[in-house]
Amino acid sequence: MPWCEPCAKYFAPSALTTSGDCPSCGSHALVTGNTNKVTAKNLDLKALAASGGQGAEKIPWHFKLLVVLLVIYLGWRIVSLFL
Repeated sequence: MPWCEPCAKYFAPSALTTSGDCPSCGSHALVTGNTNKVTAKNLDLKALAASGGQGAEKIPWHFKLLVVLLVIYLGWRIVSLFL
């Protein structure tokens, strides 16, 4: 994201002038962060599949709890049909 130090603001790349300057004060906006974008040319799907899901996030405990409670509730609704 482009950052203007004098204005202390982040800008969308499309909000900057054609030369990359801040639209408010006119100083050059610095590009911060990771500028490497994932595109179809540099994405290696075989390497991602071979990693075996390393780096993937675990399922949160509260989602598991929600699924268990949903199963219990639906089970009770099925039982209550026959009572």
